[in-house]
Amino acid sequence: MSDDTLLERRHRLLGAGAPLFYDRPLHLVRGEGVRVWDSDGRVYLDAYNNVPHVGHCHPHVVGALAAQAGRLNLSTRYLDETILDYAEALTATFDESLSRVALTCSGTEASELALRMARACTGNEGVIVTDFCYHGNSAVIASLSTAYEVPEGRDPRVRTVHVPEADADAAEAAAGVEAAVASLAEAGMRPAAIFFDTIFATEGMPQVPPGYVERAVALTREAGGLYIADEVQPGLGRTGDAMWGHRLYDAVPDLVTLGKPLGNGHPLAGVVSRADLIDEFAGKAMYFNTFGGNPVSCAAGHAVLEVIAQERLMENARRVGARLREGLFALGNRHAAIGAPRGRGLFMGVPFLDEGGVPAPAVTGAAVNGMRERGVLISRTGRHDHVLKIRPPMPFSAADADQLLAALDETLDSLA
Repeated sequence: MSDDTLLERRHRLLGAGAPLFYDRPLHLVRGEGVRVWDSDGRVYLDAYNNVPHVGHCHPHVVGALAAQAGRLNLSTRYLDETILDYAEALTATFDESLSRVALTCSGTEASELALRMARACTGNEGVIVTDFCYHGNSAVIASLSTAYEVPEGRDPRVRTVHVPEADADAAEAAAGVEAAVASLAEAGMRPAAIFFDTIFATEGMPQVPPGYVERAVALTREAGGLYIADEVQPGLGRTGDAMWGHRLYDAVPDLVTLGKPLGNGHPLAGVVSRADLIDEFAGKAMYFNTFGGNPVSCAAGHAVLEVIAQERLMENARRVGARLREGLFALGNRHAAIGAPRGRGLFMGVPFLDEGGVPAPAVTGAAVNGMRERGVLISRTGRHDHVLKIRPPMPFSAADADQLLAALDETLDSLA
């Protein structure tokens, strides 16, 4: 079936507004490791998709998933060793205070559950988020995800803060959190939580000043709120320096939301929590999710943790990420459009700027499409949509990094 026919069917069945990557949509049919193949047999280096966290169709994950699917799959209302084995392995990667987990199917569900828990356990209603964030697409979570306009409008219980850059004074920057707390108080509310993506991915991966996150969390806790860390994108060793992004700061969360990479493509997500919070919430509301944390999903999730350890993927992220960063700095010396790279490990951002240092989203968009034509899949992010987003599967090698850098170099030459 031709791509034009598929596109027509897609518009008819999903609606023309259903988003697609690239000016010329891509029809992928197979994946393996860090590469995918299109319907014409062309191979692409995947430098963007974090859902296949340990690589597309990793045989250990596929084997674990298929074996469990061939035995039994039911809800979590039955005793099941597979679920408990996974819960033990997952919580063992966190601070000992984060010892309980509630499993869901998606990051959106995890965000919604964490917020419900925060509000139920603190008795407060307010939420503090950054002024360009994304935490999910349910009605409640979309209304506090400030990166996109939503028909529901902004929740009046939400206050926003601007993410400071590294050269800002942490105490001065944290004054925005103080102002948010004061604003909530003026409206007769206190914060239930401050909600941070720990690498600030949607915001364009700014490097925040040392001490900022710690001060923001402390101010929220002083006002009666909790710290929810969104680890959907920076978690599972992606930064190379820590298994979870929040470990890069000296502030242990009260609740952690997890999402799409957990099951390497199989729907698996959840909330890791302090024991007292999850127990208190259970006494006030029955949380149950028919598919969340089913044995097949947990088998896949456990296999992902095993692959990360066995293949030393966090070390790989640190080593290859350093090579990638060095190469991006070198490209910046050749191409004026490239700003200083951001991020850590195998989660890098590259801002594109015009001659006056102003964000250049049109150039970034052209680069994304130009990279696709050169066999490298990539995307972009940031407030101005001008930051190239590099977030490949974790087995991404030094040779893969070199291929990406060469493709970016050629693309920028062609754009110039």
